[in-house]
Amino acid sequence: MIDQIVAAPLVTAEAFTDHDSAFIPESERAAVARAVPTRQREFFTVRHLARRAMVQLGVPGAARVPILKGDRGAPVWPGGVIGSLTHCSGYRGAVVGYTSEVRSAGIDAEPHSELPSGVLPSVSLAEERNWLASAVREYGPGLHLDKLLFCAKETTYKAWFPITKRWLGFEDAHITFGVSDAQTGCASGDFTATILIDGAAISGTPVTQLHGKWLISEGLVLASIVVPRE
Repeated sequence: MIDQIVAAPLVTAEAFTDHDSAFIPESERAAVARAVPTRQREFFTVRHLARRAMVQLGVPGAARVPILKGDRGAPVWPGGVIGSLTHCSGYRGAVVGYTSEVRSAGIDAEPHSELPSGVLPSVSLAEERNWLASAVREYGPGLHLDKLLFCAKETTYKAWFPITKRWLGFEDAHITFGVSDAQTGCASGDFTATILIDGAAISGTPVTQLHGKWLISEGLVLASIVVPRE
């Protein structure tokens, strides 16, 4: 699924179940030693997928490189590599690429279901909620576009952080969507995240907008942003 919204020069890998027999570096085991077993399996599987993608990309020694958590939980990649990870109930996904070709990348996956009651106001702007209300009238209740909005916000943060190394709140980006092929429980499109705070980057041009793609299919919502190298 993820390869429908992420293309070359990035490499993708995904799974819908956990890989219990996959190689796990001891440092990764130690990182989640106190986590519940479900969380551990998700953590290990998504990193196994990232290693598989890096092998396909041609990264030396990728088959056994640990992928630990750094600042604010962001994955720590080998030198010269950029990527993103996501996992939710029934899905694990990874994308990787070379920093010489891609400035940043972000992906997120969520179950295709309504946001829990009371969550939407805390993760959205008034303009976004107005769009959701009109979209429900246009596309019907079979598409949970509130969850799509949440997914796009998470993706935006994942793409933003490697460039800026700063926090981005839900209120700090305004998401607008394009919708195509909308059916009951299935749709795709693109989105733009307009950054509402100072977009100063660690190096290179400031981040003012990020452009992504999204997909609703097979009971999942997926979103991606790929920021090309300047």
